[in-house]
Amino acid sequence: MPFHKSQLEAIRFGEGPALILAGPGSGKTTVITHRVRTLIAERGVDPSRILVITFTKAAADEMKERFLRLIGEDTTTVSFGTFHAVFFKILKIAYHYNGSHILRPEKKQELMRQVLAEVRPQVEDEAEFLSEISNEISRVKGDRIDLEHYYSNHCPEDVFQAIYRGYERKLREAGLIDFDDMLRLCDELLRARPDILAVWQKKYQYILIDEFQDINRIQYEVIRMLAAPENNLFIVGDDDQSIYRFRGAKPEIMLGFPKDYPAAKRILLSVNYRSRPEIVQAASQLVMHNETRFLKQLSAAASPGGKLIGKAFCNPAEEGRSVVKELQDYHRQGIPYEEMALLFRTNQNPRGIVEQLLRMNLPFSMRDVVPNLYEHWISGDILTYLLIAHGSRRRGDFLRIINRPKRYVHRAAFQEPEVDMQQLKKYYQSKDWMIDKLERLEYDLSAIGKMTPFAAITYLRKSVGYEDYLKEYAEYRRMQPEEIFDVLDELQEASRPFRNLQEWMGHIRDYTRELKEQKTERKNSGGIAVSTMHSAKGLEYQVVYILDANEGITPYKKTAGKADLEEERRLFYVAATRAKQYLHVYWTKEHYHKELPASRFVTELFGSKAVRLAEGGGGNRSGAGSGFEESRKL
Repeated sequence: MPFHKSQLEAIRFGEGPALILAGPGSGKTTVITHRVRTLIAERGVDPSRILVITFTKAAADEMKERFLRLIGEDTTTVSFGTFHAVFFKILKIAYHYNGSHILRPEKKQELMRQVLAEVRPQVEDEAEFLSEISNEISRVKGDRIDLEHYYSNHCPEDVFQAIYRGYERKLREAGLIDFDDMLRLCDELLRARPDILAVWQKKYQYILIDEFQDINRIQYEVIRMLAAPENNLFIVGDDDQSIYRFRGAKPEIMLGFPKDYPAAKRILLSVNYRSRPEIVQAASQLVMHNETRFLKQLSAAASPGGKLIGKAFCNPAEEGRSVVKELQDYHRQGIPYEEMALLFRTNQNPRGIVEQLLRMNLPFSMRDVVPNLYEHWISGDILTYLLIAHGSRRRGDFLRIINRPKRYVHRAAFQEPEVDMQQLKKYYQSKDWMIDKLERLEYDLSAIGKMTPFAAITYLRKSVGYEDYLKEYAEYRRMQPEEIFDVLDELQEASRPFRNLQEWMGHIRDYTRELKEQKTERKNSGGIAVSTMHSAKGLEYQVVYILDANEGITPYKKTAGKADLEEERRLFYVAATRAKQYLHVYWTKEHYHKELPASRFVTELFGSKAVRLAEGGGGNRSGAGSGFEESRKL
């Protein structure tokens, strides 16, 4: 394939800083590998003086393999690596670190759990909480934020500070450094030791960075030191595909690069070699709604022939049935299942479609772990209430739900393995107000025991006050109540087909067993890709479905402020540009019997008139490469 003039300009670029804006599918890896070859073969640069940095080891390995194939050799002295690998190499020589000093992921989990056991935050979703707090710790370290002035997004400040300090203490006691420490220590070393910095500046005279839009502040500052004074800094990325702010990425660094390097050459790789023009045009129209970005005009190398299809469905179940049928139709037309992808905003969204795919026995692979709804702590609470209502007297069951909502019953009141309500009331016989609460509980349990699971959950939510408990918990965790109400809504909807608890529990056991089997069998096993938008980055498919494109789902309900909204739009843009020929964007008119409008991104992608046609009953409509269809109840 001949190079485009913008690719050649980047490949042949000479000395100094350069900003390469690489749109989706524009061949950035090809540009980087050919530029390295050109530096060596045409400009006489010593290969050992060239450093190529990527963000993941897999990407670094792939880049190196492509370069070796290009030059027809088995080895090279060009350095390919991640930021962490490069920075640790510097630390290893300066401080004699080795691999045993690096905190491994499993050890980090162990240390964090030890800290949680000491601090004892009031959290039920421990795994999710640990992930969120770990990201926040990375942000504090990576941005060098004063801990006393950091406002946590996931728990009270005193709790976050206690966890942070406990984690740091355990790291030092174990003689370990985490990935964030690698960056921080390298930064401190190079600032304090100009002689060491000079050695590495001489070593790496040409630095190329891929996916530059995902860089954080401390990574950038270290790279700036290493690149000086020649500043042969060749950065490649796309500000429109920056989707990792929650991990500490700073898209504004790329946007500010021309100010930091006024002499930098800016080159736009404007031709998309992946997608049809219809998809490139619509996606560009979408992302243009972001204000904080480089202006760019993109085009497609392929001829017209792509399709954008937008559909509104009555509910997620109907959406799922239609998608499964369409996937089968595409397969009958000769498109392999491996060339199809179903993209979702979070890993919780695919639960319904996964059940449909399993039921129809279609091959699929999951790029993310789809959590089991019935293993969520809220599901555990609800099911425990139902089990007690149907006769369970296990002490552990009562301890789980007795203060959800708050009844002020103390753990010491449960002294036997089996709970006797009369003995429990006897324990509080001197407190009439407690007797009233326990008698109310007895009444509620008796009522629940006579109901279908669906009705019982409604009763628990409204009459028992479980929703009030969740609101209090959400406030402590600094979440919107709707975030956890979604789990409750989904659980209740899942209970609807079952007449009694026994039927439902049988289904739960079967589903849990099947899902566990699928988790081991479906991981990267081929077939239809079921993925979050984040995990789909860098991939491409003939047919892409963006499902549940509704407000509150995408953009996600946590979105607050302009920066968050623009990141959500970039994420939708990334999802849309995975499609080579067919892009389906589907949304539902209701979600768990609550009205939910189409995402604003749907309007920005298709135009408001098209979305009104899709939702307003205009029948089947088609325009230039686009189809809109009103979906009716089956």
